[in-house]
Amino acid sequence: MKKAIHYTIVPKDLAGHLFEVTLTVAAPDAGGQVFSLPAWIPGSYMIREFARNIVQIRAEAQGAAVLLQKRDKHTWQAAPCAGPLILHYEVYAWDLSVRAAHLDQTHGFFNGTSVFLSVHDQEHLPHVVDIQRPQAEACSSWRVATSLPELKAKRHGFGTYVAADYDELIDHPVEMGDFALATFKAHGVPHDIVITGRVPNLDLPRLAADLKKVCEAQIALFEPQSRHAPMRRYVFMTLAVGDGYGGLEHRASTALICSRADLPVLGKKDISDGYRTYLGLCSHEYFHTWNVKRIKPAVFAPYNLRLENYTSLLWLFEGFTSYYDDLMLVRSGLIDEKDYFKLLAKTINGVARGSGRTKQSVAESSFDAWVKYYRQDENAPNAVVSYYTKGSLIGLALDLTIRSQTRGKKSLDDVMRALWQRYGRDFYGDGPDAGRGITEAAVEALVDEVSGLSLRRALRRFVSGTDDLPLAKLLAPFGVTLVDGRKDARPGLGVRITKEGNDCRLANVHEDSVAHRAGLSAGDVLAAIDGLRVTASNLDTLLARLRVGDTVTIHAFRRDELFSVAATLAADDTPQASLTMEAKPAAAARLRAGWLGRGKV
Repeated sequence: MKKAIHYTIVPKDLAGHLFEVTLTVAAPDAGGQVFSLPAWIPGSYMIREFARNIVQIRAEAQGAAVLLQKRDKHTWQAAPCAGPLILHYEVYAWDLSVRAAHLDQTHGFFNGTSVFLSVHDQEHLPHVVDIQRPQAEACSSWRVATSLPELKAKRHGFGTYVAADYDELIDHPVEMGDFALATFKAHGVPHDIVITGRVPNLDLPRLAADLKKVCEAQIALFEPQSRHAPMRRYVFMTLAVGDGYGGLEHRASTALICSRADLPVLGKKDISDGYRTYLGLCSHEYFHTWNVKRIKPAVFAPYNLRLENYTSLLWLFEGFTSYYDDLMLVRSGLIDEKDYFKLLAKTINGVARGSGRTKQSVAESSFDAWVKYYRQDENAPNAVVSYYTKGSLIGLALDLTIRSQTRGKKSLDDVMRALWQRYGRDFYGDGPDAGRGITEAAVEALVDEVSGLSLRRALRRFVSGTDDLPLAKLLAPFGVTLVDGRKDARPGLGVRITKEGNDCRLANVHEDSVAHRAGLSAGDVLAAIDGLRVTASNLDTLLARLRVGDTVTIHAFRRDELFSVAATLAADDTPQASLTMEAKPAAAARLRAGWLGRGKV
């Protein structure tokens, strides 16, 4: 391709964690070509300064060096020259996460935002990348996993791949190494499962069978007639570690990290809590294939990857996705209603625990994600509400409202399908809806139009207000009772602890709690209660022997100084809501069946 931007990426130094990248621009800007590396990656709303990992960079043209001047923290400009202009640079890759790049003797992984400089004003051209095998003999059996279209490469092989433009190039992460691989088809579309890391007795066939159910349920949700998926193939790539959790969505793949104990084991047919969590993570990232990768906020169409992109709609794109991730597990038959209600109660309790929900709306939380949600400190529970978890409860509240008021004729599913049809289906096409994002006002109008109800005021109250959602009232027509099961007689301090060796350190002190009123702070290490030593594992045991109203002396260390406080114990106010089902009346059972998937999806 003569009119294309060409990259070669080589895992140059495995022990030094260096990728070497060569970038060739056939026709550089006559005034001096400008290059930059993204400052953030879509789906993770925090400025991460990926350019700091470029170790060295130089430019040449026609065999002669070209002056390359740095203009700011992530931008370079080459001196005017005749093409082709070639950049050579090294990228340090030692971030074991789903957001950046990682390279060692066991595997290589990168997101394009971490390694591929953009060529200003030429981002619209085709982008070709040659992914080369490491030189080390131990890497001779390595394979490649990516959803990038192959140009001159075999499936799962090293070679040349192509993207229509820069935006597509950086939306297909790459994994390389000796990974476990399974493939299944969901409504005719191939889906790869790639597991990197040592996982004894991994039950890949079961994982493929389970993910197939989830994927087909989601495809059918958005395209109930055609069952047409928006990608030609999809890749689930997972790094299994001792302890980890996370995921990042892309247009035809997802990068995941999980604890190896969460993956299914050969011969064990039960669904452990860890495996259920992993399936929920896969379901969440897969749902993003529609909701945020194609249905987008207007400010993301297109992204400006050099600075923050502010939107107050993350409650829709992350929150509603969080609502559907576990819902799709029950609809696809992987978990039952009882398990689903336990997951739902856990979310309700988590939102209720933090007083930040009374100070910040999910619209504000969405807008402030760049400086608050992704930069949480020890006071976050008292200052921040999660647009993921409360956003998921808003999705639940809206779904229940529409279903009950229309007697099951309409639902949030219809809203999501309308969003897909008008804003997502042709986002990457060339029709009138290509590249069109949605605004806050358009979301409100669409909900009313699709449901046939007047919900704008209620939705605005949910999204822009800080009141608790009326979930008990909304669940009642479905034969589901929300029960407050907190144990009033049990004393508590109102803290979250972390274990550091044998020390009991306060990670969070909740506002107006026993600990707060006594003068304890996050970071303090509890030493003793009434003369009895506090360790990382015995705090609950010590408190269980005390009564509400008792005044105790607590010794603690703040930094390296010992101090003591008097604390009057109060009832543990940790939310312990649970959900119970009733079989009658029949109307409730019918509504519940439609909601949880025993009716039509």
